[in-house]
Amino acid sequence: MIVKNLILQRENNKPIVWDAYFKANDIKKPVVIFCHGYKGFKDWGSWDLVAETFSNQNLFFVKFNFSHNGGTAENPIDFPDLEAFAENNYTKELTDLSDILNFILSENFQFKNEINSQNITLIGHSRGGGISIIKASEDERITTLITWASVSDYGIRFGTNEDINEWRQKGVKYVLNGRTKQQMPHHFQFYKDFQLNQERLNIERSAKKLDIPFLIIHAKGDTSVAFNEANKLHSWTPKSELFEIKDSNHTFDTSHPVKNNKLSKTMALAVEKSIDFIK
Repeated sequence: MIVKNLILQRENNKPIVWDAYFKANDIKKPVVIFCHGYKGFKDWGSWDLVAETFSNQNLFFVKFNFSHNGGTAENPIDFPDLEAFAENNYTKELTDLSDILNFILSENFQFKNEINSQNITLIGHSRGGGISIIKASEDERITTLITWASVSDYGIRFGTNEDINEWRQKGVKYVLNGRTKQQMPHHFQFYKDFQLNQERLNIERSAKKLDIPFLIIHAKGDTSVAFNEANKLHSWTPKSELFEIKDSNHTFDTSHPVKNNKLSKTMALAVEKSIDFIK
């Protein structure tokens, strides 16, 4: 069963658009919640095919758009709402993930007969990997953690002091989206929020607190997030397993839109390894 573009309404906050993929058989299945990365969205590339593969293994797979990722409830693909994108930050993404998790585990969740609420896996890609690590360190309901091409440090991604001062003076900076050709804005609130929440947003600190099974999947040829970041995560986390994918890239040889409606060999390998780890 595939249900797409459901809306989680929230009081005084933007709604979250989410999908669920599962076999409707009234068997309580492990839950897998997937967090996309920077300039990402739940329908990017092969994420639908990934979701189908997990559901075929009798897992309840949920993917969602972070509320300020630039998509809207009406158009969850790409970035029609750049003003929302400009107001995104890491703590908002952590709140989004908390709200999705609380909703899925609530008594009024419409598919509660299909889920095992005691078996919850987070999977995060890239920036979403960092969000998943922090959340898993904070929430005892998370029983398994998997990251794909995850970052290990948010602070180093803001640039030099000179870059930050220029950003502060202008109030906004722009990043080109090479695919859509949009100039994507970040208001300076992003950095201010990071400064206010530095301890919580310290991925190393969170990783060292983890006491659950943790699988780190990273491609050796990743030029967006260096493989050394996976080594760091592995060294910080006693219960972690590092799985290296050779001859691949940050998105495991996947682009948007997906080609031939099939998983690349390296994405299929990441998915297979992840499913085996959960089971």
